[in-house]
Amino acid sequence: MDLLLDMKTILLTLVIGHLFTAVFIIAYWRQHKNESTIRYFFYAKCLQATAWVIFILRDGLSDTLTISLVNSSLFIGYAFETISVLKIQNILSKLTRNLYIALTIFNIVGFHSILLFDNVEKLRIFFVSMGVATSLLIPAYKMIQKRAASMVTHVLGYLYLTVLVFLLIRAVSAVFFETLISFYHMNGNQTMVLLGQYFVMIAGNTGFILLMKEQTDQALIRLANYDDLTGTLNRRTFITRTNQYITSYAKMQKPITLLLFDIDNFKSINDTFGHDTGDQVLVDLTKRMKEQLGADDLFARYGGDEFAIIVPGMDERDSSLYSEKLRQAAEGALVPGLQLSYTISLGVLTVIPDERTHLEELYSTCDKALYQAKRNGRNGVYRGAVDKQLVHA
Repeated sequence: MDLLLDMKTILLTLVIGHLFTAVFIIAYWRQHKNESTIRYFFYAKCLQATAWVIFILRDGLSDTLTISLVNSSLFIGYAFETISVLKIQNILSKLTRNLYIALTIFNIVGFHSILLFDNVEKLRIFFVSMGVATSLLIPAYKMIQKRAASMVTHVLGYLYLTVLVFLLIRAVSAVFFETLISFYHMNGNQTMVLLGQYFVMIAGNTGFILLMKEQTDQALIRLANYDDLTGTLNRRTFITRTNQYITSYAKMQKPITLLLFDIDNFKSINDTFGHDTGDQVLVDLTKRMKEQLGADDLFARYGGDEFAIIVPGMDERDSSLYSEKLRQAAEGALVPGLQLSYTISLGVLTVIPDERTHLEELYSTCDKALYQAKRNGRNGVYRGAVDKQLVHA
């Protein structure tokens, strides 16, 4: 079978692929109307489909109007797609977005300058190839070099890199060789370009949908593991991870420290200033505590205004200094935008765990230490005494 006879079939599959993706995006968009990422990708698919529809309707003619409409739609469509891919991974800065806007305007203006004043096909191919390759440089680099990224992100980054390399080869071929890799020449190169567009479309659309799924999965994981207000671990996750620490440090026979603290007279703050102000105090406290945490520390909102921290590896002396540093970080703190200060009281417990150590008993002992700090006048630290019978119950 002669593949040259199937050009319209390839183009039609491009249109259908982009439109089907747009339809699925609309279905998703109805519940996420405020997500600009989805909106950008939807615009990209519509513009890319429009470009290939124009190409089909004009029967592949290389007249000025067809060339102008097809390339303008693709320039804008590729820009929207690239922006959405960067945005969904939280690697799109305001500077990068403005750069893509400027690059798209430059590409369209520069392309039409060639089209209207020096309409030589090899110059058009060179300019378009270099323009699109430049736009792919940022996502290819950022997705490949991002070490913590998923396999999907890396694969999509290498896809962009492959397309970028092909575009550079196409640009060089247009300048230095007679054979043009063009949409408008009925030869093997035309079929190769269109098939390449088809596979890039499939990979790009599938990649974006997988990235959306990853983002949703990460949001669900965060919802399941973290407190909405403060961004700290929730109680369930803290207990699970603390038990893992207990098991690990029991094997190493190294100490771990549990700290419990809450805000002094927090009920009075809520009653006097309202619960919104109370929430601001909790957020402010969380921020100040996070600045003091070590890389391996666990920090959780245990309930209400009570927080818990697990500090692995610290002995009693170091953990006492650490607790005092936390107390001082809160003492006299003014909540931004409010003429309101607060203090905290802390209970501290340090143990070298073994296989019979249970968090429930550690918590009970440390909680008693916290209340002793309250009875001592608040804004202080009290160290709990380890009851071996309780710890090994």
